[in-house]
Amino acid sequence: MSNILKLGVPAGSLQDATAELFRKAGYKLTFASRSYYPTVDDPEIHCTLIRAQEMARYVENGSLDCGLTGLDWVIENDAKVTELAELVFSKVSRKPVRWVLAVPNDSPIQGPKDLQGKRIATEVVNITRKWLASHGVTADVEFSWGATEVKPPKLADAIVEVTETGSSLRANNLRIVCDLLQSTTRFIANNAAAADPWKRQKMDDLILMLKGAMAAEGKVGLMMNVKREQLDAVLAILPALQTPTISGLSDAAWVDVNTILDEAEVRRIIPRLKAAGACGIVEYPLTKIID
Repeated sequence: MSNILKLGVPAGSLQDATAELFRKAGYKLTFASRSYYPTVDDPEIHCTLIRAQEMARYVENGSLDCGLTGLDWVIENDAKVTELAELVFSKVSRKPVRWVLAVPNDSPIQGPKDLQGKRIATEVVNITRKWLASHGVTADVEFSWGATEVKPPKLADAIVEVTETGSSLRANNLRIVCDLLQSTTRFIANNAAAADPWKRQKMDDLILMLKGAMAAEGKVGLMMNVKREQLDAVLAILPALQTPTISGLSDAAWVDVNTILDEAEVRRIIPRLKAAGACGIVEYPLTKIID
């Protein structure tokens, strides 16, 4: 097939979350044991499993047309790529991750200036060096291959580490001094691929479905029958920011009301809707919301 989109899928911590997002978007990603080439039920997409840390480099040099990786790794690699979308998801939550400066609880370090001449262990060496330079500080920044939290105080004075909840840092008796960077997942493209009409359309279609799946998370649909004379009372109960669809029924005295709302609100709203006169209330799941 002449038209193939080479898509980089992040290995490691984002792998499962990415596969689940693709599933909700309508794409079945299958990971075979010991294979770095996941299959997807779209013959026009060829997937390669790549660590998020390396993704931006391979997209920049054209080995991949596009991929999903964190903004942090785009910055760390100083990659010249085209960002097509921000997709806010991570291995734990739908929130940005934070790169933070952390030190032992009893460390005298309270801010950037206290790092002068100190040793800092991190996986994001370039980001850390640039951040230190912005504060006029010179320190020994060394690359950490992992288990960074255990290095202070014997192997390093401080660390720059990624966190979502801070629980791992607290478990290792570390405290956060300050944030260096917040990062979210980005859909990035090789500059030439982004300029190719077929590839760009393929990527835009994929992003549309991924964003639609993310928009539907935590949302449900609610439909009900309401007498016209009770419609205002029912609409007053529904969330103010939603605009329900109202359709006439064969019986002119009744209408059908259809709306979307947060799933967490349903258990509070349904009893009130019933009391206001709604009947035939049906809650249904949503897989995608496309604006």
